[in-house]
Amino acid sequence: MKGISKILALAAILAVAACEKPEENGGGQVNVSAPVLVSSDPADGTEDILGSALEVTLTFDKNVLCTTENQKNVTIDQGAVIDEIDAYMTEVTVSVSGLERGKTYTLTFPEGTLTDYSGNAAKQVSLSFSTRPLVNQQIAQKLVTADPLPAAERLYDYLLSIYGTSTLSGAMANVAWNTDEADWVGKYAGKYPAVAYFDYIHLASSPANWIDYSDIAPARDWWNAGGMIGASWHWNVPRSSSEKDPNNFTCDVENNEFSVTEALKEGTWQNEFMKESLEKISGYLKLLQDAGIPVIWRPLHEAAGNTYTYNTGAWFWWGADGAQAYKDLWIYVFNYMKDAGLKNLIWVWTSQTSSYTDIDQDFYPGDQYVDIIGRDTYNCTDASGMASQYEAITQTFTTKMAALSECGNVPDMAAQWSAGAKWLFFMPWYDSENDGTEGFAHEHADVEWWKASFASDAVITRDELPDDLFN
Repeated sequence: MKGISKILALAAILAVAACEKPEENGGGQVNVSAPVLVSSDPADGTEDILGSALEVTLTFDKNVLCTTENQKNVTIDQGAVIDEIDAYMTEVTVSVSGLERGKTYTLTFPEGTLTDYSGNAAKQVSLSFSTRPLVNQQIAQKLVTADPLPAAERLYDYLLSIYGTSTLSGAMANVAWNTDEADWVGKYAGKYPAVAYFDYIHLASSPANWIDYSDIAPARDWWNAGGMIGASWHWNVPRSSSEKDPNNFTCDVENNEFSVTEALKEGTWQNEFMKESLEKISGYLKLLQDAGIPVIWRPLHEAAGNTYTYNTGAWFWWGADGAQAYKDLWIYVFNYMKDAGLKNLIWVWTSQTSSYTDIDQDFYPGDQYVDIIGRDTYNCTDASGMASQYEAITQTFTTKMAALSECGNVPDMAAQWSAGAKWLFFMPWYDSENDGTEGFAHEHADVEWWKASFASDAVITRDELPDDLFN
């Protein structure tokens, strides 16, 4: 029995050896079967890489290893940094950061850094790629609205004059139709924001004793005090044809039968409601126009939602049917308001782009329908990260000024500006719990945040706006 066991053991060893046996060439010399690179992503010589970070994947013809000790020998030049190397089966993934625009980088695995499972060493592997050079923006010099209100034209010309050198401060109304947040900032931070933002979120309820958008006093008073006016529109809709109570209307996607696709079909209940809403809000905006007040107008915002960032889709109904349906809706709204005679609007489209990897350009309605690109972002506490978002937007939408159209829990504007995030304007969201005291721990931007922002020479406050804007 022992003899049989020895024979079986010897057979197993010979079988393993046969699997590992190197081939011989015609002269009898042994050639070790080392790993060979099959492909890479990006491919060697790739140009036009976007962003400051990149994940490189190398694929070999067999399983490979890269020990912790060998990883120390892997290099990348031009000041870039290798953050992580992961070898799994036939693939080696390298995470690289610190990339700069307009440079060519070479990633190198020296000979012997990579081996197969038997220790056979791969030859040196080098991969080169280039990043896209920075593009100088060529900003459109005219509003997309033909024959605009003279005050709107003056305002846009002013925005053009400060873009890249200064940033306008702004504060959002508490819920809808007031300057509570802006007044709180002015009282405790020492200066008033340049722009007061409003929201037509309660359109379906107005006019009522608690909300009446036909009373333009809050906006007119701010304008007369030398401040700019901005407005958003959380477009609340009935969840179903049977829902009549405006208190139950919503702009969310969940349990909502109201869709863009149906709203754009003639004869549907959604289409009827859409037209009623547009007629109503156009009338309210016309009141501001009649008073000579231009509006930095930001409807249908954040359409892509998490479509690209987390692949979970839109959170507002106007983005839930996808990019094309959304663009059709934007253009419909734009044309409706143009036909209604509105000439006081400066149109802001909100991008969900936070980096080059989650670009949402498919949702962009087109240059002829947009004046300014906005970015809404929360909980990005790194100034360099905000600068990266600014770069991603300005290098994608090269003919439009970029603004931080909504934000919360982000670095103060002095820090952002120093990092290179040169937004046209910025607007922290209100805190509904704000008790009006100086020490209130604001969820998005407390008094100290405002004081630090106002300390920057780049930040424009209401008192610094030129008088001729309001003539």
